[in-house]
Amino acid sequence: MAERDLLSLAESVVAHARPGEELEVYVARSRSTNVKAYDGAVEALSSAQSMGVGIRVIVGGRQGFALAGTLDDDVIVTTLADARDNVRYGEPVEFVALARPDGVAPVVQELWMDEVLSFPNERKIDLAIELERRVRGADARISGIRTSSFADSAGESAVATSTGIATYGRATFCSLSVTALARNNGETTVGNGHDLARRPNDLDLSHAADDAVLRATRLIGATKPASQRITVVLEPRLASIIMGIVGGTLGGDAVSKRRSPFADRTGDTIASPLLGIIEDPTDSRSFSADTHDGEGLACRPTTLISAGVLQGFLHNTYTARRMGASSTASAVRGVRSTPGVGAVALQMVPGSLPADALLASVESGIFVQSLSGLHSGVNAISGDFSVGVEGLMIRNGALAEPVREATLGSTIQRLLTDIVAVGSDLEWLPGGYGAATLVIDGVTLSGA
Repeated sequence: MAERDLLSLAESVVAHARPGEELEVYVARSRSTNVKAYDGAVEALSSAQSMGVGIRVIVGGRQGFALAGTLDDDVIVTTLADARDNVRYGEPVEFVALARPDGVAPVVQELWMDEVLSFPNERKIDLAIELERRVRGADARISGIRTSSFADSAGESAVATSTGIATYGRATFCSLSVTALARNNGETTVGNGHDLARRPNDLDLSHAADDAVLRATRLIGATKPASQRITVVLEPRLASIIMGIVGGTLGGDAVSKRRSPFADRTGDTIASPLLGIIEDPTDSRSFSADTHDGEGLACRPTTLISAGVLQGFLHNTYTARRMGASSTASAVRGVRSTPGVGAVALQMVPGSLPADALLASVESGIFVQSLSGLHSGVNAISGDFSVGVEGLMIRNGALAEPVREATLGSTIQRLLTDIVAVGSDLEWLPGGYGAATLVIDGVTLSGA
């Protein structure tokens, strides 16, 4: 099936819409490769392809949905019939409806690179093995490699509806990742490194290797710190976790169900005036960038927080209708689901100072390398925040002794308002977010 045949297929199904029904067809196809190396040889090489169609039918506020894991014509006919049949079992919901064209033009982006598909498996294997070799040889304390891998993905999708939407998009990316083990005096520590790119030849082996070695070796000898109120420095990959938690509380679904601490607070100051957060899938630096959302509306930048003030929420068609707002083109979905709502390309507005200058400004604090227990330790409804932490103490503006077996405690609301600095080091991370170093004052560190 040729590239744009996905859209032709979706439109051909929509052409069978009956009077009085809204019909939506979402078609997707993806290919991926994963290579794992161990001890200088290939440990595993896997290649996968998937495709499918999700069909949604709405009649009088009742919604029916059905899916199939193939694009065979006969199966699609059956899937459409199943979706129509499922309408009978749905409860009528006032706000259920398909998206309609809203006049926003898509931003043209170069997200698809043919090199990902033509890159030979032999080169993928070479990269995974070379990454392992570099990590093993970088430091005498490196005792082993848990995993060293190359991965790539190429995905495309199309959406067509009886309300006039017909869109197609595609994207590729590839990555290197490695987990290093360091050992000293019977103690083993772990460090993860990675690099991402649109093209395989743009991947940086040294960046991924050096990152893993540094993270593994600098925690050797870590001890439990004393309990105290402390300044916390979060590097970009951890600042992105906090930003993702905040983004989750600003989704229209959570807000409309009163499951967000920020419901009804539009226009209020909810964070430090130094903080700005934008959801922007039109920024091709994000590895989650896209031209259209899961309902086929053109992606657009949406400011969530500006100078600490809450500007609004993310919406798909359903949550926008429920809250009397307009869609922000934030529908997220796959073939197996109807559209949800969420952030895919959050980014911080960077500050003016580099990370080393921010670190030098901290007289006493902790530089966090990893957070654990996020699933159980963060309550996105109340905002309670209590997670495990390991990292290095900061003394007189410099990194000092490593620490572990400690807990950081606060609330999401306090973390946001207690931000005292935002770095200029905006970094694009595997989840698609762009984050910078954060310095947060007055956080409770529970240790010895």
